[in-house]
Amino acid sequence: MSTVILLRHGKSTANGSGVLAGRSPKVNLDETGKAQAERLVERLAEVPLAELVVSPMLRCKQTVGPLATARGLGKLVEPRLSEVDYGEWTGRELKTLFGEPLWRVVQAHPSAAVFPGGEGLAAMQARAVTAVREHDARITAEHGDEAVWLLCSHGDVLKAILADALGQHLDAFQRIVVDPASISVVRYTETRPFVLRMNDNGGDLAGVVPPKPKPSRGRKRKASSDAVVGGTTGR
Repeated sequence: MSTVILLRHGKSTANGSGVLAGRSPKVNLDETGKAQAERLVERLAEVPLAELVVSPMLRCKQTVGPLATARGLGKLVEPRLSEVDYGEWTGRELKTLFGEPLWRVVQAHPSAAVFPGGEGLAAMQARAVTAVREHDARITAEHGDEAVWLLCSHGDVLKAILADALGQHLDAFQRIVVDPASISVVRYTETRPFVLRMNDNGGDLAGVVPPKPKPSRGRKRKASSDAVVGGTTGR
């Protein structure tokens, strides 16, 4: 299967405002976020990209905009990668939410958290994981096992995808950190995913590109699902 780069959108006008923006319309990247979006072009210069798949939220489209232009790629909008529907919590100040009984559930038992008038975190994980696996299978079929593609979404959505890839219960996903404009990388195989990077904020990404398969006689070998005993030897 192929390799997916999980990109959180850049810093937005809502980040740091103390308000839970959720699916509020017209939340843009701020000046820092725009600079982060521009830097992605250089950060990913050594990484061939088969496709860009993005959340429908404006801040995600803006984040991949410079990269899409530089690579001549379109942006495939995937509704299942959208921000959590926080329902009645949308637009409220975080300081007013700390005292809500549901806040502790979100922190300690997120798999049971359902936002009033919105969706549950377990339902969000189910839709997001289904989407990423379906797109990965499709891109692998179209571009091959060595394909690399990029997915741009939101903090909680990406944390839920990473928890699944790590084999963690959703109740542990609050232990994962995904900063604005950070990159995580997952390589899916037939029997398990491999998490190659998490919350990378500026490292060299050339190493996540799968090596070309060595020529062999007979049938083409599939990418292995086996872990390296003793740890990877690097490149």
